[in-house]
Amino acid sequence: MADTIAAISTAPGEGGIGIVRVSGPESESLMKRLMLSCPENIEPRHAYLGKIVKDSADTKAEVIDEGIFLFMKAPASYTGEDMLEIQGHGSNVSLRAILAAILDSGLQDVRMADPGEFTKLAFLNGKMDLSQAEAVIDIIKAKSDLSLEIAEGQRAGRLSENIQDIRDALIDVLAQMAVDIDYPDEDYEVGNDDYGELIDRLRWVHSDVEELLDTVRIGRIAREGVRAVIAGKPNAGKSSLMNAILGEGRVIVTDVPGTTRDTVEESASMGGVPIVLVDTAGLHDSDDKVEKIGIEKTTHAIAGADLVILVFDGSQQLDEEDDHVISYVENMSSDNILVVINKEDLGRSITEEAILEKLPGVRIISTSLIGKGAVEAAKKVSESIGEMLNLGKINVQEMNIVTNERHVHLLRKASIDIDDAINMLQNGEPVEVAELSAHYAYEELGKIIGEEVGDEILDTVFSKFCLGK
Repeated sequence: MADTIAAISTAPGEGGIGIVRVSGPESESLMKRLMLSCPENIEPRHAYLGKIVKDSADTKAEVIDEGIFLFMKAPASYTGEDMLEIQGHGSNVSLRAILAAILDSGLQDVRMADPGEFTKLAFLNGKMDLSQAEAVIDIIKAKSDLSLEIAEGQRAGRLSENIQDIRDALIDVLAQMAVDIDYPDEDYEVGNDDYGELIDRLRWVHSDVEELLDTVRIGRIAREGVRAVIAGKPNAGKSSLMNAILGEGRVIVTDVPGTTRDTVEESASMGGVPIVLVDTAGLHDSDDKVEKIGIEKTTHAIAGADLVILVFDGSQQLDEEDDHVISYVENMSSDNILVVINKEDLGRSITEEAILEKLPGVRIISTSLIGKGAVEAAKKVSESIGEMLNLGKINVQEMNIVTNERHVHLLRKASIDIDDAINMLQNGEPVEVAELSAHYAYEELGKIIGEEVGDEILDTVFSKFCLGK
């Protein structure tokens, strides 16, 4: 008999409602045991209000809480098994007491759920494929409108359908290859019509895989955020800019140079896109041991950045310290550099021409990070980042965007295998050799949606889930 699993499904902390979730053959029996005056015939998907107790057969049973009982009959449930949800008040104490009552019920094979086990059951019972299951955790962890929209599309099966279409096209090619292997043409020559058709069809499949791989950069941004490092010499206004973008006093700001000694990271959302802002120590020559460590961290942060926001004190002419700052990004593409000329209120001593002479092609914003100027600066920076990364052109409804590293790895392997098959056919190698590479690609694509994956892969995927999901 299968286990019955239980877990608290809502996050720790106080809330209006908390949910304890149960899945397995004892779900209905647990409802009858825990609900005082439970009806004998329980109607599936019907909400019952009742008192929650440890044992409804005990006339003196202490009431744990009062809540909603919702029983779902297999297979019409999230996991495909019988399920029970108990919705009580969002108190950690009462939810733990409800869970304890379930685990101590004495019913057969009732145990605590493992992380992600409810969704794992949904996958194993055919309620969703593996890529859809992985999208569930992406929804839970979504940090922006963009990442949520992408994850919801994948949960609904859009990526699965795309992968299956590619596999269908590939299986047709494999079938034709099998015919050529089983019934070889004695007069077969490299470059004949049949051979050329195989190559063309493989190229179409390859282009479909590459089209998905072309979305990896956008997918990483959606999942992890744009890593934007704010750099400049001391007291240029880096921390003021970060606070303006965040809309809060996250970083200490003074008129004393060198206030920031370490990198400070915060997440924000710009136009629905996640961004990780990194405020850094001022770049300049220093003999201070602590400050030198901070400067070293700044250089590492710049090296790993998607975007560098250079802040200059516009009230002073460019000097050796500014040149020192510029030296860290002069080999970087201008598409990844945004220049902010600060302190307009004190007069402009830096011209845009002077900046462009040292950093040709960069985008430049002029502002003053005090009062209303800070709000305007934050708006300008947000708009500029969106334009620089072409984020406004992303249409999640019309394209599948790959966000999962496991999927990326498998797509790249499939792309290489298909390319190998094409090259083999072009070089006149036996069809059965090319067929082997094409078959490997078919298997790699199948692993994305959960076909032919072992327990080790499943355990790795679902171990990333939280308890109760």
